[in-house]
Amino acid sequence: MAEALSKSGCSRSAVRAVCLAVSGVNHPTDQQRILDWLSDIFPNDVEYYVKNDAVAALASGTMGKLHGCVLIAGTGTIAYGYTEDGKEARASGAGPVLGDWGSGYGIAAKALTSVIRAYDGRGPETKLTYSILHELQLSSPDELVGWTYADPSWARIATLVPVVVSCAEAGDQVANDILLHAVQELASSVKAVVHRLGLCDGKDTFPLVMVGNVLEANRRWDIGKEVIKCVSKDFPGTRLVRPKVEPAVGAALLAWNYLIEQYQREISSVDYD
Repeated sequence: MAEALSKSGCSRSAVRAVCLAVSGVNHPTDQQRILDWLSDIFPNDVEYYVKNDAVAALASGTMGKLHGCVLIAGTGTIAYGYTEDGKEARASGAGPVLGDWGSGYGIAAKALTSVIRAYDGRGPETKLTYSILHELQLSSPDELVGWTYADPSWARIATLVPVVVSCAEAGDQVANDILLHAVQELASSVKAVVHRLGLCDGKDTFPLVMVGNVLEANRRWDIGKEVIKCVSKDFPGTRLVRPKVEPAVGAALLAWNYLIEQYQREISSVDYD
């Protein structure tokens, strides 16, 4: 925030509203902790809005309007949606232990598991074995155990997603099945949110904002495109949106829109008689 103020040439006293979109903010207690921290940074008359980071990602595709669904698929994954009257719902986003299987971590973890299964004789042979060992500069699947547990961070594991995509594009059935499973998982998350919110009644369209490197287009295996096809079978009103601005800009647009809405409510409540 300090860097953004510096680049804009503004001081803290010029700030009227702050929207902070943070991963893991799901409950009022989470919001209150952040609000307590913010109150020591900006003047007393500043309006604060604390949201899950997925909300800012949605706003980055709708230019600040909270309506539709966002699907984020990077290291982790989450689907988050809003109706125009303020109802919200989410699916996934609970981390890999609880089943974010369409995520980058989920894809790469399945690939590593497939290599070990093939090495043990419990699964089919796969190009993933050579490709992953080559990528990690390892000589044997045995060495994957040490590599994995030396630093089992989610982001480190997820860096193997491009290897899985390349193997699928080269015709490897195991890699292809992993990506197909990811598509089904990601589409299921979106469909769960759309269904719970009633975003698509067969007449209206709704934006599906896609964010994250897992959903970026590849040469032949386009995960994002396959997710859209899968969702559209059940909800033909799905309209793909790929944001042209960063989620940070979405958060700024949310702060602006919240402030304008509050100002309009105050104006409408004034009795001019």
